[in-house]
Amino acid sequence: MLLSLALLAFAASSLLPALVWGSALTTAISPNERLCFYADVDKAGEKIGFYFAVQSGGSFDIDFLVTDPNDKNVLDGTRERQGDYVLTANTVGEYSFCFTNDMSTLSEKLIDFDIMVESEPRREPATKPGQIADHSSALEESIFRLNGQLLSIKRMQKFFHTRENRGFAIVKSTQSKVFWFAVLEVLGVVGMAIVQVYILQTFFTKTGRRYKV
Repeated sequence: MLLSLALLAFAASSLLPALVWGSALTTAISPNERLCFYADVDKAGEKIGFYFAVQSGGSFDIDFLVTDPNDKNVLDGTRERQGDYVLTANTVGEYSFCFTNDMSTLSEKLIDFDIMVESEPRREPATKPGQIADHSSALEESIFRLNGQLLSIKRMQKFFHTRENRGFAIVKSTQSKVFWFAVLEVLGVVGMAIVQVYILQTFFTKTGRRYKV
């Protein structure tokens, strides 16, 4: 079993020589702040994977903008809660990924995002005239299928991670509101008791005319 896994890993490294690099980050964006990140593309045709999700803050929404090295708008969105995109880089150079928190004046936004640049693998053309061009071995097909399943699991993990963080933020906000409501309720009860004691004390100590019999 271990030998089979080792052979599968070796085959994957030899059959999928694509150059893949990325950065998974979590950052906080203050109100009215614009924050940009950059990724370099070495050759045209490379794929850029861009994922983000607002974990906490306000209504869990953010504005984003993706531009190419010529400052051309490639992708944008307003008040988006999360997104998962795959772009084709037609221009070599530095691409910018910017987040803007203009809609919030008080709340800070916590964003989890991932930028990945990869060069897709190309299958080798047929070396013999009678060989089918898109023919591949069973092991190669298994590797490509396994790669797709792993990507699906990764996206599912990101989805549940985002839901967990948003649920925790909602619970924390509700807990804070309940606490301050309880404090105000206690202060109201104490204030009402003081006022009632003062009124009763004033009523029984009120002086009037006295008559002798």
